[in-house]
Amino acid sequence: MTELRTNVPPPPVIAPELPPDQPVNLLNPIVLAYVGDAVFEVYIRQRLIASASRKPHELHKAATRYVSAAAQARLLARWAPLLTEEEADIARRGRNAKSGSPPRNADPGDYRHATGLESLVGYLYYRGERERLEKLIGLAFEPEETKPEGSA
Repeated sequence: MTELRTNVPPPPVIAPELPPDQPVNLLNPIVLAYVGDAVFEVYIRQRLIASASRKPHELHKAATRYVSAAAQARLLARWAPLLTEEEADIARRGRNAKSGSPPRNADPGDYRHATGLESLVGYLYYRGERERLEKLIGLAFEPEETKPEGSA
Protein backbone atom coordinates (compact mmCIF):
# COMPACT_ATOMS: atom_id res chain seq x y z
CA MET A 1 0.00 0.00 0.00
CA THR A 2 1.44 3.38 -0.95
CA GLU A 3 0.78 6.63 0.84
CA LEU A 4 -0.41 9.67 -1.03
CA ARG A 5 1.90 12.60 -0.51
CA THR A 6 0.42 16.05 -0.63
CA ASN A 7 1.99 19.46 -0.52
CA VAL A 8 0.60 20.06 2.94
CA PRO A 9 3.40 21.22 5.24
CA PRO A 10 3.95 19.17 8.37
CA PRO A 11 2.70 20.65 11.63
CA PRO A 12 5.22 22.69 13.61
CA VAL A 13 7.46 20.74 15.96
CA ILE A 14 6.37 22.92 18.85
CA ALA A 15 2.78 24.02 18.48
CA PRO A 16 0.47 25.56 21.07
CA GLU A 17 -1.90 22.98 22.49
CA LEU A 18 -4.52 23.87 25.08
CA PRO A 19 -7.01 21.69 26.90
CA PRO A 20 -10.29 21.44 24.96
CA ASP A 21 -12.71 24.31 25.63
CA GLN A 22 -10.06 26.28 27.56
CA PRO A 23 -9.84 29.93 26.46
CA VAL A 24 -6.25 31.17 26.72
CA ASN A 25 -7.28 34.32 28.59
CA LEU A 26 -8.73 32.17 31.39
CA LEU A 27 -5.57 30.16 31.98
CA ASN A 28 -3.85 30.69 35.31
CA PRO A 29 -1.15 33.36 34.81
CA ILE A 30 1.41 31.06 36.46
CA VAL A 31 0.61 28.39 33.86
CA LEU A 32 1.10 31.02 31.14
CA ALA A 33 4.41 32.00 32.77
CA TYR A 34 5.46 28.35 32.93
CA VAL A 35 5.22 27.93 29.16
CA GLY A 36 6.25 31.55 28.52
CA ASP A 37 9.55 30.95 30.31
CA ALA A 38 10.36 28.09 27.93
CA VAL A 39 9.21 29.97 24.82
CA PHE A 40 11.21 33.08 25.78
CA GLU A 41 14.33 31.01 26.36
CA VAL A 42 13.98 29.26 22.99
CA TYR A 43 13.60 32.60 21.20
CA ILE A 44 16.68 33.99 22.95
CA ARG A 45 18.77 30.88 22.25
CA GLN A 46 17.72 30.80 18.60
CA ARG A 47 18.60 34.46 18.16
CA LEU A 48 22.01 33.99 19.78
CA ILE A 49 22.79 30.94 17.66
CA ALA A 50 21.72 32.76 14.49
CA SER A 51 23.81 35.82 15.30
CA ALA A 52 27.19 34.24 15.94
CA SER A 53 29.04 30.99 16.01
CA ARG A 54 29.92 30.39 19.64
CA LYS A 55 30.83 27.59 21.94
CA PRO A 56 27.99 26.26 24.10
CA HIS A 57 29.46 27.81 27.27
CA GLU A 58 29.63 31.23 25.58
CA LEU A 59 26.04 30.83 24.35
CA HIS A 60 24.89 30.03 27.87
CA LYS A 61 26.68 33.08 29.31
CA ALA A 62 25.19 35.30 26.62
CA ALA A 63 21.69 33.89 27.19
CA THR A 64 21.80 34.62 30.91
CA ARG A 65 22.05 38.34 30.09
CA TYR A 66 18.55 38.11 28.61
CA VAL A 67 16.76 35.51 30.71
CA SER A 68 17.56 36.72 34.23
CA ALA A 69 14.76 38.18 36.33
CA ALA A 70 16.42 41.62 36.25
CA ALA A 71 16.82 41.57 32.46
CA GLN A 72 13.23 40.41 31.95
CA ALA A 73 11.91 43.09 34.33
CA ARG A 74 13.79 45.77 32.34
CA LEU A 75 12.47 44.35 29.08
CA LEU A 76 8.87 44.36 30.36
CA ALA A 77 9.32 48.05 31.24
CA ARG A 78 10.46 48.68 27.65
CA TRP A 79 7.43 46.79 26.35
CA ALA A 80 4.94 48.68 28.54
CA PRO A 81 4.25 51.60 26.15
CA LEU A 82 3.79 49.16 23.24
CA LEU A 83 1.30 46.81 24.89
CA THR A 84 -2.38 46.69 24.11
CA GLU A 85 -4.77 46.97 27.04
CA GLU A 86 -5.34 43.21 26.91
CA GLU A 87 -1.60 42.43 26.85
CA ALA A 88 -0.93 44.83 29.72
CA ASP A 89 -3.68 43.11 31.72
CA ILE A 90 -2.13 39.67 31.14
CA ALA A 91 1.31 40.98 32.21
CA ARG A 92 -0.24 42.60 35.31
CA ARG A 93 -2.05 39.39 36.25
CA GLY A 94 1.22 37.48 35.90
CA ARG A 95 3.12 40.06 37.94
CA ASN A 96 0.53 39.95 40.74
CA ALA A 97 0.09 36.16 40.81
CA LYS A 98 1.37 34.22 43.80
CA SER A 99 4.16 32.11 42.37
CA GLY A 100 6.09 31.09 45.45
CA SER A 101 9.34 32.55 46.66
CA PRO A 102 11.84 33.97 44.16
CA PRO A 103 15.28 32.43 43.71
CA ARG A 104 17.86 33.62 46.23
CA ASN A 105 19.80 35.56 43.59
CA ALA A 106 16.74 37.46 42.29
CA ASP A 107 15.20 40.65 43.58
CA PRO A 108 11.55 39.90 44.52
CA GLY A 109 10.26 42.87 42.50
CA ASP A 110 12.27 41.88 39.43
CA TYR A 111 11.09 38.30 39.82
CA ARG A 112 7.42 39.38 39.88
CA HIS A 113 7.89 41.56 36.79
CA ALA A 114 9.73 38.72 35.02
CA THR A 115 6.76 36.47 35.79
CA GLY A 116 4.53 39.11 34.17
CA LEU A 117 6.71 39.10 31.05
CA GLU A 118 6.67 35.30 30.91
CA SER A 119 2.87 35.25 31.35
CA LEU A 120 2.51 37.58 28.39
CA VAL A 121 4.90 35.50 26.29
CA GLY A 122 2.90 32.36 27.13
CA TYR A 123 -0.35 34.14 26.29
CA LEU A 124 0.92 35.34 22.90
CA TYR A 125 2.35 31.89 22.20
CA TYR A 126 -0.97 30.16 22.89
CA ARG A 127 -2.79 32.71 20.75
CA GLY A 128 -0.43 31.94 17.86
CA GLU A 129 0.79 35.54 17.65
CA ARG A 130 4.27 34.70 16.39
CA GLU A 131 4.96 38.05 14.70
CA ARG A 132 3.98 39.94 17.84
CA LEU A 133 6.22 37.70 19.96
CA GLU A 134 9.16 38.17 17.62
CA LYS A 135 8.70 41.94 17.57
CA LEU A 136 8.57 42.22 21.37
CA ILE A 137 11.35 39.75 22.10
CA GLY A 138 13.48 41.37 19.39
CA LEU A 139 13.57 44.51 21.53
CA ALA A 140 15.82 42.62 23.95
CA PHE A 141 18.53 42.75 21.27
CA GLU A 142 18.16 46.45 20.53
CA PRO A 143 20.09 49.02 22.54
CA GLU A 144 18.15 50.60 25.37
CA GLU A 145 17.50 54.29 24.96
CA THR A 146 19.18 56.27 27.67
CA LYS A 147 17.59 59.42 29.00
CA PRO A 148 19.74 62.47 29.66
CA GLU A 149 20.47 63.17 33.31
CA GLY A 150 17.77 65.15 35.04
CA SER A 151 14.97 64.05 32.68
CA ALA A 152 12.01 62.02 33.85
